[in-house]
Amino acid sequence: MVQKGRQQHPTVLSEIFSFPETINEYAARIVAGFIMLMAISFLSSHNIYILAFMVYGFLARVIAGPTLSPIALLVTKVIIPKIGNPYAECPGPPKRFAQFIGLMFTSVALYLVLNNQASTAHLLIGVLALFATLESIMGFCAGCWFFKLMMKWGWIPQRVCEKCNDILPLAVNTKEQMADG
Repeated sequence: MVQKGRQQHPTVLSEIFSFPETINEYAARIVAGFIMLMAISFLSSHNIYILAFMVYGFLARVIAGPTLSPIALLVTKVIIPKIGNPYAECPGPPKRFAQFIGLMFTSVALYLVLNNQASTAHLLIGVLALFATLESIMGFCAGCWFFKLMMKWGWIPQRVCEKCNDILPLAVNTKEQMADG
């Protein structure tokens, strides 16, 4: 409990285990490209370690955004700066929901593989690969689309994502261009 009049300071854990309110659409699409490649690799190799890494990546992105995910860190700290820092802001909550769906798909697939039901696991990962492809190539986030539908239906309160109400395609800007106005 915080005493009245006492200033609150963010803790290290609250900074690590938080999901950003807005994210870079370009980073999200590149991460989706990596998910697509890993899904295809798993489907062709049946390597359970690839699937386990996918589960960890989705879990890390759900609970902590990019701070604990090796792929998200690679994308945000290395790849995006190397390609000139393109930036298009998009709301974070729908992307977090999409990551949660990915976590469910990969977790169930891992469970199925461990229980000798690989064909059903491959079907789940195939569907995941399809949606990751749509996100990375076309920018269509199926989880985000469903999140917005649930907001429209009133299943998710509007206050969860105020920025979801006025989403428009944004021009490609670098962070430097945005800082300059």
